[in-house]
Amino acid sequence: MKTLFGIVATTATLLTGTAMAQSLDLEKDELKFGFIKLTDMAPLAVAYEQGYFLDEGLFVTLEAQANWKVLLDGVIDGTLDGAHMLAGQPLAATIGFGTEAHIVTPFSMDLNGNGITVSNEVWELMKPNIPQEDGKPVHPISASAMAPVVEQYKSEGKPFNMGMVFPVSTHNYELRYWLAAGGLHPGFYSPENISGQIGADVLLSVTPPPQMPATLEAGTIYGYCVGEPWNQQAVFKGIGVPVITDYELWKNNPEKVFGITADFAEQYPNTTKAVVKALIRAAIWLDENDNANRMEAVEILSKPEYVGADAEVIANSMTGTFEYEKGDKREVPDFNVFFRYNATYPFYSDAIWYLTQMRRWGQIAEPKSDDWYAETAKSVYRPDIYLEAARLLVDEGLANEADFPWDSDGYKAPTPAADIIDGIPYDGKAPNAYLDSLPIGLKGAQVVVGNEVQG
Repeated sequence: MKTLFGIVATTATLLTGTAMAQSLDLEKDELKFGFIKLTDMAPLAVAYEQGYFLDEGLFVTLEAQANWKVLLDGVIDGTLDGAHMLAGQPLAATIGFGTEAHIVTPFSMDLNGNGITVSNEVWELMKPNIPQEDGKPVHPISASAMAPVVEQYKSEGKPFNMGMVFPVSTHNYELRYWLAAGGLHPGFYSPENISGQIGADVLLSVTPPPQMPATLEAGTIYGYCVGEPWNQQAVFKGIGVPVITDYELWKNNPEKVFGITADFAEQYPNTTKAVVKALIRAAIWLDENDNANRMEAVEILSKPEYVGADAEVIANSMTGTFEYEKGDKREVPDFNVFFRYNATYPFYSDAIWYLTQMRRWGQIAEPKSDDWYAETAKSVYRPDIYLEAARLLVDEGLANEADFPWDSDGYKAPTPAADIIDGIPYDGKAPNAYLDSLPIGLKGAQVVVGNEVQG
């Protein structure tokens, strides 16, 4: 159901906050933003509900979208002014994989927030392969524990199907990463075959996030990778077991972004900065005082116009815990991060990781130079806009100077081996060397021709 709301402001609501935002000379003040019903759309909902958009003189409408393709098309055709996006969407559109359009992001929405869930039947078959401690599975759980299950299903003539939310989603790449780290091949793409299932041990296909639990329950898929609350929903419904969070897969990995067209950023520079200011404030609010506002955020997100899941389900992950098997609830304080660790800064190295995964699995069919990766990242990720917005907030007393990476060159320090499930470090400044270090996937001059890897 589409919901429209939020273009009425009063003088009183414009004065929210401890300090007063100074309105920029806005080129456009009525905006419509799209989102998918996931908890990581929270910065948009909070910026709206806390009056941060209004503080900037922005009259915003938020509208839930049916799926990621509809959302992207809306931004491209101007039906939407911007949207909560998969990080891979602006990159893929800009390089012409799928829909071609120049999309940019001046704001990264969060870190972590996803999980991989399997059906009860698959879980029971996996359990004998998983070490136990005090009667509970030892985490993180490797996909190698699932490899015998995949073989069993194949021997019974049942292709092992799993769901992810979109071909260029974090979820596709995280699920592929987990499978490959456990020795299971998730399949290649080629220009002629965009199924992503060439040579696959596990067949991945697209399922929209809110439909994941029902599709699992129906037996169409045996597991999935998705954002919250749809892993916890499987636990509450008793139909599946989350086996790993993406925090365990890759500590503090980048997740969604806020996407706009390059034309929008160029045509409406002050409006763009005002939007980013409001989103930064929302992110600060979500993480401040050790997540003290998270229960209030849960109540906001549980509204039908936002995520629409039960508050209890959303709270299971948004408040610093995560439930695996029913009753196996563990502390994961950084499961959702919205501002800590420079979560909102659009790092080039994050963009490059996504591009390496596109190349690894054949979505980028030909080899590319390290310079190409860097230039592509810089054409999409816009930390310059982000820092201009952050500077205004600091000057207005609405943010702290120390909370922003003013001197960054746009690259995070290399991710150490200990922070990634397969023990392979990642350095965004050396993408081809990184690809060469991964045992499964395309590297060097390799290309997929028909059903074979050549080169």
